[in-house]
Amino acid sequence: MKKSLIALAFGAFALGAAEFVMMGILSQAARDMHVTIPQAGNFISAYAIGVCAGTLILVFGRRIPPKRLILLFMALVVIGNALSAFSVSAGMLVVARFISGLPHGAFFGTATLIAKTVADKGREAQSVSIMVAGQTIANMLGVPAGTMLGEFLSWRLAFGALAAWAAVTIALVLAWIPALPAVKDVGLAGQFEFLRRRGPWLILAAVFLGNSGVFCWWSYVSPWLTNVGGYASGLVPMLMMLAGLGMVVGGLIGGRICDAWRYAGTAALGQSISMLGLVIIFLVPGGHLGTAVMTFVVAFGLFFVSSPQQLLMANAGKGGGELIGGAAVQVAFNFGNAVGSIIGGAALNATGMDYHYPALAGAPLALLAVVCLAVYSVRHETNTGAYERMRRIEV
Repeated sequence: MKKSLIALAFGAFALGAAEFVMMGILSQAARDMHVTIPQAGNFISAYAIGVCAGTLILVFGRRIPPKRLILLFMALVVIGNALSAFSVSAGMLVVARFISGLPHGAFFGTATLIAKTVADKGREAQSVSIMVAGQTIANMLGVPAGTMLGEFLSWRLAFGALAAWAAVTIALVLAWIPALPAVKDVGLAGQFEFLRRRGPWLILAAVFLGNSGVFCWWSYVSPWLTNVGGYASGLVPMLMMLAGLGMVVGGLIGGRICDAWRYAGTAALGQSISMLGLVIIFLVPGGHLGTAVMTFVVAFGLFFVSSPQQLLMANAGKGGGELIGGAAVQVAFNFGNAVGSIIGGAALNATGMDYHYPALAGAPLALLAVVCLAVYSVRHETNTGAYERMRRIEV
C-alpha cells in the first residue's frame, strides 16, 4: 500500500470521527453548555453548514497544489477540534463545529484527486476506497471510542484526541504525500463548466437521494435497535461497531468491483443493496439477529457506493473542475443526511413512533437513486474501457 494513501486515510479518519462523534456525546455536551437537547442539535447542524461553506476554499484556492491544500485542511481540523475541546459556551462550540466542518468536503475532493493520481493504472477506485476507509474506520472505532470517553471521562477529550490525531496527520502528509501540480486553472467560472452537462447532475441527484433514503432510517438507528431489535441501550455502541465494519468492507469491495466494471453500474449495485435492505427492515418484525444483520447490510451498501461516486464526479470535472466535482459529492451527501433525518422524523410522528416506517419512507428515495445511476450508466458508460484495464493474473 502506498504511504500517501495511509496519510490520506488518517485525514479521512479525523474528519469522519469529527462529523459523527457529536451524536454520541450530545447529552454530555448539552449539559455542560447549559442547553436543551434540541438546542444542542445546532452543534451537529453547524458542522454540516461548514461542510457546504468550505467548498469555497477550493473555488478560490484552485491554484494551490493539492498537498498544500491537504495541509491547510488538517490545520483547520486541529483548530476546530481544539476550540471544541476548550469551548466555554454554546455559541463558542457552534463556531468551533462550523470551523471543524469547513475542510470536510474540500478534503475529500482533493484527496480523491491525489489518490487517483498516485494509483497504479486500473486501480484508481481501490486507491480511493483505501482513502475513504479512514472515514469508515472512524465510524467503526473512532465514534464508539469518543462516545466512551464522553460517558466515562469527558466529552472534551474526544475533540482533544481528534485535534492531536490531525496534528499527527500533518506530519504524515509532509513526509509521504508527493508534491503534485495544481489542477488546470480555468478561471473562477471555468471550474463549474462541467455542471452545464446533465451527467454530473444525475450523479449528484443519486448521492442526495440515496443518502436521504438511508438516513431516513439511519438517523434513528439507535432507538430502532432498542425498540425493534430489543437490545439494551448499553449494547448499541457494539452494534455501531458492527455497522462500521459493514462500511469498511462495503467500501473496499465496492472499490475492487469498480475497477473491474462500470463506475455508475457499481454505484447502482451498492445503492440497490441499501434500498432492498430498507424494504426488509420495514417487513421484518424485529429480533436480535435480524436487526443486527440488516444494520450491517445497509451500512455495507451505504459506503459500497462511495469510491465510484467520488471518481465519477472527479472524472466529470476533468479540465479544471476535478476538486469541485469531488467536493460536491460530500455536499450532496450531507444535504441528503439532513433531509433524510427530517423525512424519517415525519414518518415517526405520522405513525405514532413506529420505528419500521422511517425505512419505508426512505426506500422510494433509494430506488430513485438507483434509477439515476442506471440511466447514467446506460447513457454515459456504454464503453467501459474494461478490455484496456484488464490485467494478467497468474493462478
